[in-house]
Amino acid sequence: MTDDQPPPRLLLVEDDPDTAAYVCDGLAQDGIAVTCAANGTDGLSLIFSCEWDIIVLDRMLPGMDGMAVLVRLREAGIRTPVLFLTTMDGVASRVDGLRGGADDYLVKPFAVRELAARVAVLLRRAGPARHVTTLRMAGITLDLLTREVTRYGDRLHLQPQEVKILEYFMRNPGTVLSRQMLLLYAWNVDFPVRTNIVETHISRLRDKLGHDGRQLIQTVRGVGYILRDVDLDHSRGG
Repeated sequence: MTDDQPPPRLLLVEDDPDTAAYVCDGLAQDGIAVTCAANGTDGLSLIFSCEWDIIVLDRMLPGMDGMAVLVRLREAGIRTPVLFLTTMDGVASRVDGLRGGADDYLVKPFAVRELAARVAVLLRRAGPARHVTTLRMAGITLDLLTREVTRYGDRLHLQPQEVKILEYFMRNPGTVLSRQMLLLYAWNVDFPVRTNIVETHISRLRDKLGHDGRQLIQTVRGVGYILRDVDLDHSRGG
């Protein structure tokens, strides 16, 4: 890591305070900033509230177990590398974690230097993507640091939830996102609710994107919404 790069941001979801302290102290030697959550519910909330470079996730957690957290974040389209911690040293357990979307696993008890080495490998695999600070598509520019959004150079005045929805679409172009996936990503609501909040925010976002907003964010009837990079004439002359 060079001096002009920010330290990697790691989220540790671990309910044992001694293990959490062991990991935090060990990874600090490598300049990795660690944030801790002590249960699955708080961990999932942090996953959806911030951008992380890597997630270290314990399987056995109170409130919501690690497998449920892993499945939820992958269903929401979050591709952050996940290293699974488990005391279950069995092939079936490891296969379940990898099939659920984990990138690597480590069996407890473990040496913190091995964890650090595995974290370093996952960060290298993620490559330049973890340093991306701007998303661009269809004339839209979204600054991930300032949360400012422009389209063809004109600033769009979006509400925070509208920015989150747009970011989710721009990270998953050409992918149908269901109403429940949008609720989970933008509002951290992981259960069915009777509300039109998604539809309302999508409508406002389309209006703010301009005259082709509906062609950009298209409705897939009965399934959800999809962001398409439409090729339209955006000349300022008319």
